[in-house]
Amino acid sequence: MTPAPLHIAGERLMLDPAGLLAWPARQTLVVGDLHLEKGSAFARAGRFLPPYDTRETLARLQGALRRWRPQRLIALGDSFHDAGGAGRMAAEDAALLHRLLAGIEMLWVLGNHDPVPPAGLPGQAVEEHREGRLTFRHEARRGPLAPAEISGHFHPKATMPTRCGGVTRPCFVADAWRVVLPAFGAYAGGLDAGDPAIAGLFPRGARLFLLGRDRLYSMPAGPARPRPAAIAMATDTGAG
Repeated sequence: MTPAPLHIAGERLMLDPAGLLAWPARQTLVVGDLHLEKGSAFARAGRFLPPYDTRETLARLQGALRRWRPQRLIALGDSFHDAGGAGRMAAEDAALLHRLLAGIEMLWVLGNHDPVPPAGLPGQAVEEHREGRLTFRHEARRGPLAPAEISGHFHPKATMPTRCGGVTRPCFVADAWRVVLPAFGAYAGGLDAGDPAIAGLFPRGARLFLLGRDRLYSMPAGPARPRPAAIAMATDTGAG
């Protein structure tokens, strides 16, 4: 795989086509929204999916760890689909996760799906992590940033036009001070990067990096479009 360099707040980061971010200077790998055990959570609610999402996600993570060999892994929240997800893991999946984290400093950033630390797993749980000029958190915060920010939560995706029609893929969204990572989980959905929830974080526009098999495909994203007046009025008056 061919990663793409990105300079944020004076730091050189690498965007991996597998959907992860590497910080080589700190031997750190960053992943967003694993959503482990989403399939089992749906099954408990009567919505049956093949129960292999955790295994597939961990296999992809294992490949990335082998490529980068980091000393630290930061998971940006929603690592499990719900607070009980860690306890529902199959024994072989739990054993694989323990092997993957052996000898690695693990930081579990808490998310809205997993607001409590995962039970029985190594590592430290944090609301957010600040290091140098970078802050790692689950959901991006609007407004000026000091320091810069790395986050997940929104599962961005985008459509790139081609001669054969549009191709939609998960993507990174980035500018000079902020990066939103795509979701890494096998069953994670996606939100279009042009949606106001994402585009509003980048009022001057951004760059999109769509995930390919072995490389990333980059294209610009324009400034956020103003919301229609009716939607803006409903939001401002607290409707909905």
